[in-house]
Amino acid sequence: MMTKKITLTALAVSAALLSINAHSAGFQVNEHSASGLGRAFSGEVAVADNASVLARNPAAMMMFDRMQFSGAVSYIDPQIDVTAETIGETAKDVAPTAVVPAGYFIQPINDKFAWGLAMFTNYGFATEYPADFHFGTDAGTTDLLTLNLNPNIAYRINEQFSIGAGINMVYADAELLRHYGGLNPSNPSADLLKLAGDTIDWGWNIGFLYEYNKNNRFGLSYRSEVELKFDGDFTDYSGAFIKDGAPGDTVPGKLNVITPAIAEFGGFHQLNNQWAVHYGVQWVQWSKFKELRATSDQCVDNVCLLKEEDYDDNFRYSIGATYNLNPDWTLRAGFAFDEQAGKSTLSIPDTDRYWYSAGFTYNYSNQMTFDFGFTYLYGKSSTFEESGETFNATNDAYLTSAQINYIF
Repeated sequence: MMTKKITLTALAVSAALLSINAHSAGFQVNEHSASGLGRAFSGEVAVADNASVLARNPAAMMMFDRMQFSGAVSYIDPQIDVTAETIGETAKDVAPTAVVPAGYFIQPINDKFAWGLAMFTNYGFATEYPADFHFGTDAGTTDLLTLNLNPNIAYRINEQFSIGAGINMVYADAELLRHYGGLNPSNPSADLLKLAGDTIDWGWNIGFLYEYNKNNRFGLSYRSEVELKFDGDFTDYSGAFIKDGAPGDTVPGKLNVITPAIAEFGGFHQLNNQWAVHYGVQWVQWSKFKELRATSDQCVDNVCLLKEEDYDDNFRYSIGATYNLNPDWTLRAGFAFDEQAGKSTLSIPDTDRYWYSAGFTYNYSNQMTFDFGFTYLYGKSSTFEESGETFNATNDAYLTSAQINYIF
């Protein structure tokens, strides 16, 4: 019979969240808009060129004098290969492609107030290893989908200062499946463990905008941590970890996961009629993500899984430029450096990442515009140890996004 240590590591390594894990540090999701993607999300708290600014800074709603809707779809194509050094086994493309939607609506009420509604995601994770991978106890299939519904209100204090705040209702759905792998060479793809559950939890956000003049402004925002409290089912196909359990028994379980707080500062400067520059610094409180612990009064010692995590707070630095080619076309480009947040594992092969981005806007009419953004994300190759084996991982991704903006 396998040890509890092996099983708990297998289950807990990633029973947390859906992002496409090659494109942001830890399991953060930055893909909120096509316009932002085209500038590597530089200056997002201050640019305010469409309603997607709601994902970063609610105070920037005071930049709008008419109702506006923005809807975006991002396509993420990660390129992550993981190789076990000792046995020479390689799992290719372990992070699946994904489509990430987002939508935003802003309505000015008067010169002093505006309100808006945003729908997007800040965190998530997904990996899929071959079912017969030798290290199936630590790898397998991991999915977590998160969705943030975020109503906001903003108030203009005076000609230069505005403030905004909102409430975040976060829905999360997680599923984790592990296999026997090398523990059962005759049938390595046999199911070992499964955890599935969902939850709705709450957070808050606040933002500030300072308009030095019509061509220069600065933004600052903060989004609180959200503790996801999953209620779901824990299935033990081994029969080893449920009290008086038989192989395949399922019991109700709970899992708490903290998604960290985010703070961001950025600036926007219109240099002349054609050129603008923008930049930003984002801080994520990853040190709050300390462990994954699933509990049930039907599991041995009331603990179904426990794994300590090794994460530190990280920073993301970005800079970009926008060029107004003519009344119909606007071009943009950007670069960002995203620091590694946590120690790499098979389910979260984290590393430093470099964003190389470009995009454009097409002004179809006075009311409707279209945005497109493209990014090549280069991730440094990483080496890490898990279950007594050394792994090498490559971490690249291609990101594409399209967006429509409509002014009412």
